[in-house]
Amino acid sequence: MTDAVLTVDQMRAAEQAAMAGGTSEWALMQRAGEGAAQWVMRVAAGRPVTVLCGPGNNGGDGYVIAEAVHRKGNPVTVIAPVEPKSETAQHARTQFRGEVLRSGSLEHPVVVDCLFGYGLDREVCGAFGELLEELSATDCYKIAIDVPSAVQSDSGSVLGPLPHYELTLALGAWKQAHFLMPAMASMGFRRLVEIGLELTDVSARFSSRPQFHAPTSDAHKYRRGLLAIVAGAMPGAPLLAAEAAMRAGAGYVKLFSEHSHPDAPADLVVEQGEFAERIDDERISAFLVGPGLGRDELARERLAQVLARKVPTVLDADALHLLDAKLLDDADTASLCITPHEGELARLCETFGIAGEGKLERARGLHKATGLTVLAKGPDTILQSDVMTSFFPRGSSWLSVAGTGDVLAGVTASRLSVHGDPARACEEAVWLHHEAARLASPAFSAGDLAHAVRPAMAALL
Repeated sequence: MTDAVLTVDQMRAAEQAAMAGGTSEWALMQRAGEGAAQWVMRVAAGRPVTVLCGPGNNGGDGYVIAEAVHRKGNPVTVIAPVEPKSETAQHARTQFRGEVLRSGSLEHPVVVDCLFGYGLDREVCGAFGELLEELSATDCYKIAIDVPSAVQSDSGSVLGPLPHYELTLALGAWKQAHFLMPAMASMGFRRLVEIGLELTDVSARFSSRPQFHAPTSDAHKYRRGLLAIVAGAMPGAPLLAAEAAMRAGAGYVKLFSEHSHPDAPADLVVEQGEFAERIDDERISAFLVGPGLGRDELARERLAQVLARKVPTVLDADALHLLDAKLLDDADTASLCITPHEGELARLCETFGIAGEGKLERARGLHKATGLTVLAKGPDTILQSDVMTSFFPRGSSWLSVAGTGDVLAGVTASRLSVHGDPARACEEAVWLHHEAARLASPAFSAGDLAHAVRPAMAALL
């Protein structure tokens, strides 16, 4: 299962299961080291390589890598401040036929970091910290083996000097830190080296690119999905969400708004009138509530009315500031998804009494407490549902502009109107959002991004 994302404990259990099944730890280390060495040699292209080896099995992987690169004729230097401590790492050291230095300058054009692996739980300091500081300051191609040596694998937190790597090679399975900030920003390209582990009972995965399909031959606008977007105090955000939603697959998009919207496109239906009557339309397959809604009593009342309809709904922006346990009492939480950014996620955790430290822990805690599908957006977007925790490739940093969250909300709601599955809608929306950002080219506005959703959909068909 190449998309599995494991915790430290799960990775150790997978390795133990392999050894219980007859595969030795040395065989696993050989597979990991030899597989990683293929990438190192491809990058090095015959140039000299320095391998930094620590005292544990990650250092053992380094000795295997060094020997494999040496066999192919590349000049190799190994720097290991201390002798290996584990039996398997000691064996790997004996197999390396080159010289091992206790210290030395990082002069080679390619440097491979094998100081510490996925189990790091303490600050990196002393000789190891000094090596990482030197590596950070050195102009070379940097490769991290498994996870960068100053990174806590489960949380992505930084426990020492953290260089910026051009390539990170995950061994055996992806780890949570590969998809979490701040560590993720320093990993460069990430690639998986498989070592033959059997991965079962996986609770987190790396999201795979979805495949969209044309409507069925008997489709019509209501069968494809009628999305109702609830506007409020501010007209711009819901209109932006509607522009994106119209291009993400819904058959019919309505904007319930008291504003005139003279700039609304002709193919967007803007409805005014009695709110309760408008939302009572049985043909509505999904709602979007939050962008531009406001946070006054009228906004809260409208949010409550929508939730009482028990129709699949996306909650974003202002709705996340209004949401509380009382509002959820009359809702079908299994049909709801929320799309908070970091600040909104913190606010929701405060409201619902969630004490998690990082984004992942908070998203999981919020889902467990409320039953909501949680799409915690940002450079390290996380989707938490009943089924799975899903991690995503890092999106374009050009998305850091006002209004792109409204676009994401509109796309999510559009997909939700098509099939009614909150987790699937969130996953599809993230991929469409990222692809639209790629197609919109640098320095786009949120409006440009909304219009790029259509070619993004075409690219993913």
